[in-house]
Parts: sequence; structure tokens; C-alpha cells
Amino acid sequence: MQGVILAAGKGSRLHPLTLTRSKAMLPILGKPMVERVMEDLWTHGVDDFILVVSPDDMEIIRYFRRESELEADVRFVYQARRLGMADALKQAAPLIRDDFVLSACDNLVSAEHVRQLLKAWEAQPRPNAVLTLMPVESERLGNVGIVETDGPWVTRIVEKPAPEEAPSRISSLPLYLFSCRILDYLPEIQLSPRGEYELQDAIQMLIEREGRVKGVTTQSRLTLTSAADLLAINRHYLSHGDGHPQLAPYTVGPNTRLVTPLRIEAGAIIGAGCEIGPNVYIERGCRIGDGVTLRDTVMLRDSVVPDGAVRIDQVVS
Repeated sequence: MQGVILAAGKGSRLHPLTLTRSKAMLPILGKPMVERVMEDLWTHGVDDFILVVSPDDMEIIRYFRRESELEADVRFVYQARRLGMADALKQAAPLIRDDFVLSACDNLVSAEHVRQLLKAWEAQPRPNAVLTLMPVESERLGNVGIVETDGPWVTRIVEKPAPEEAPSRISSLPLYLFSCRILDYLPEIQLSPRGEYELQDAIQMLIEREGRVKGVTTQSRLTLTSAADLLAINRHYLSHGDGHPQLAPYTVGPNTRLVTPLRIEAGAIIGAGCEIGPNVYIERGCRIGDGVTLRDTVMLRDSVVPDGAVRIDQVVS
């Protein structure tokens, strides 16, 4: 099965963190967010990936050609203008040969949920699509796609409805399994009032004309839309690691205390009398002065913390 990953978004809500790299390339314990998404799919047999990227995101291309250790085929297509998920999928369509997984680059679910998606895909009668569903708070109904269901089958999907028009309080997350049939409907999609080609329109056409669109529910996920999310996802991976520190600093000053779980990448310079950790991730090339306290913090590459500073629950860039 192929995997299509949508990674062309700029991540404007993450500014200033995304001024120098895309949201897809923000780090989760030494690997880009997009690679973490791909790893979860690769574990379940997806080893042929198509990444839809921005033409000016050279870092993501360089990373997968030179640095990534993921044992998979990775090809790139470009979305020159950010015109929605359906437009992004349209760019990937010429390379899609068979059934495929479609995922946003900023959406992580459990390995068990991925297994359940694949199990639902193999069930009889064979579905034309499987959607990831999750209950959503009433105040978020207007921010996501909302579905109506009949047992395991999705009978309607509405993109960002007004709360009074929402058919349920069950949202559709950006992780799907599709047959190639979905591609036939992409040319029919009209530009939405918000100026995008909505994937939900193609899914609704598939429901109405061919049916057999199934939903599988998850109760939780990790998504990257804010600096707080970047902290939370890195904390999650730190707490689910093997419990041993991953340390490669260039120097550590005397009387500095390192408290696990934490990860320190190569080239970091840490001063004297510091307390670093727990739940700290320091990217390569960072400089930390004397007497610094870091807890529940992510330091992005080449950033600096001055002498005596206290950083708690922060992303330092």
C-alpha cells in the first residue's frame, strides 16, 4: 500500500517557529514531524511514500535524500499554491497506482488505531474508503469536518459546519484509507467559499455514488498547530522512550545536573551550575549559559539561553 503525506503547509499559526523551516520539518526528538507520521505507517507495511511539498521547501527534500534512515521509497510532488487537501491529492494522483493511505504531516495517532484502520480496510464488504473519526467538543464543530454515521458507515460529511448545522459531534481527522476511486471525483470539486478545494466534497461524492465509506474511531491523537503542541509531542516521545538519556553535548560545565528524560544533540554547549531536565529536548548547536534552569522545554537548533535564565514550558528559538 502506498502512503501520500500532505506536507506543503507553511504552518503560519506556528510562527515564528516556522520562519526558517516548514511545520513538517519541526523536530520531534531528532526526527522531523513528517517522518514520525511516516514511521507509524511504515511499521504497518507502508513503504512507498509520495510527499506533497512546497516548491521552496528544499530542507525536506534534502533530508529524505541524505539524512533519513527510514527504509522506504520517498518521492516528491509539488503544490505550488496552497489550495486545499483535494488540490494536494490531485498533484500526487499521477504517482498513485493502487490503494493508499492519505495523511496530513501533523497528525499522529496510536499504532493500535492504524492497525484497526487496516483491519477495517480488509473487512467484507470491502469499503471504498476508511475515515479516522474522533469525538469533538461543541466549540470546535466549526473548525473540522463533521460526519453523520449509520453504524460503522459514514453517510454524510460536512466541512466546518455552523454548530447548528452539524450532523453530529464526530469529526473526521486527516488520516484516511482510499481506493483509487476517490481520484475520479477530484476534477468535479468546486472552489469552496474559503478558497480551497475540499477533500470532503470528494468523499461526499463517493458516499452518494458508490457508498461503503467506513469510519473507525480513535479517542485521542497528537497534532501540531502551536508551540504548546510541539512541547507536548516531544514530552510524549520522551516519556515513552527507554528511560535512558540521549546525550551528545560538546561540553558540559561543572556542577551541572542533567535530569532524565531528556535528549541533547551534538554540538550543544552547556555552562556550569545548570539544571537541565526533566522533559527537555535540545537540538544541535545550542548554547546554554551558566546557572540556567530548563524544564519541560524544547530548544531549537542553534538557539541561545543566557546566563541565569529560567525556561519552563517554553520553546526556545
